[in-house]
Amino acid sequence: MSIDQAISALATKVHELKPIIETEEATKTAFIIPFISNVLGYDVTDPREVIPEYTADIGKKKGEKVDFAIKSGDDFRFLIECKKIGEPLDLNHATQLVRYFNVTDTEFAILTNGEVYQFYAQLDAVNRMDEKPFMTLDLSSVDARIFPHLEMCTKTQFDSETIAASAEELKYVSELRKSIAAELKEPSTEWVKLLAARVTSRRMTAANLDLFTRLAATAASQYLRDETNRRLRSAQDLEEPTTAVATPADSAEEKVSEVTASEDGVVTTEEERQAHSIIRAICCSDVPATDITMRDAKTYCAILFQDNNRKPIARLLFDRKVPRIVLFDENKNETPHDLDSVEGIYSHAEHLRSRVRSLVAG
Repeated sequence: MSIDQAISALATKVHELKPIIETEEATKTAFIIPFISNVLGYDVTDPREVIPEYTADIGKKKGEKVDFAIKSGDDFRFLIECKKIGEPLDLNHATQLVRYFNVTDTEFAILTNGEVYQFYAQLDAVNRMDEKPFMTLDLSSVDARIFPHLEMCTKTQFDSETIAASAEELKYVSELRKSIAAELKEPSTEWVKLLAARVTSRRMTAANLDLFTRLAATAASQYLRDETNRRLRSAQDLEEPTTAVATPADSAEEKVSEVTASEDGVVTTEEERQAHSIIRAICCSDVPATDITMRDAKTYCAILFQDNNRKPIARLLFDRKVPRIVLFDENKNETPHDLDSVEGIYSHAEHLRSRVRSLVAG
């Protein structure tokens, strides 16, 4: 079962059973244990992997427990604190999770009520659990964009360095999106002054500040409406999908340049964004994630190193019945691979890392 299928099945179960779940223990049994087993892929019957009611003795605090500890050998992978379905998730009411996280070698923690799963790391300070989650899975409103990142947390794909790199990007992009959304909805004084300084030399008196606050709100509203209309027009004008024909290795770079030069009708799909995120996560152990860039075109989507069309990493051919990824070796020879799903890219992780290393080496 793929991770999206597992999440879909669990979301359906939560929707059906939520009204009759009345206790924390019932929440664990109905939702959280299936999440650990079916989504993350750990054997909940093996106490070497999943330890329920893990005792956390810290200093004078004796007998404190976290609901689940997930381990691999002697290493902790996750500590999980559970609440009853419907209860708000607040770290102030999960102090034992925070304390134990801060004194062990655990790098990741999950706070959940069975419907919402908040993933925490230690991005802000070493051995100190962050106050805000880097990723949230809400089964009442599933965001498929986090699936590649959630896949990294599974038993078979787990790699702490890759998760940490992905977590940093997820966390700060999420916070920036919230900040941008807040500014677009209700522009702050600082933002209004910043924008006004770019379009006028007027002094920001109280009257001018009121004026530009109103103008900034109007401009933001018009921009969002225009952007929505543009995307709708692009979708309507999009040509019928065509199957890309593989080109010889010596013309790979020219093809990337040629197709991306014409942007009319180019629409980047959610699957392409997910694939880009997966390839970033795979390669960020060797290069900064920002060095793995994407250029979309009508017939394929190019994944490039440092946005250089002479340094292709992979080519995504998703406008076909069976999605395909084309990989490059150090001599720029192309090898196509059909994919059962976007997550199938993980099976080519070593090839992708090898390609990036060859590009770094020059």
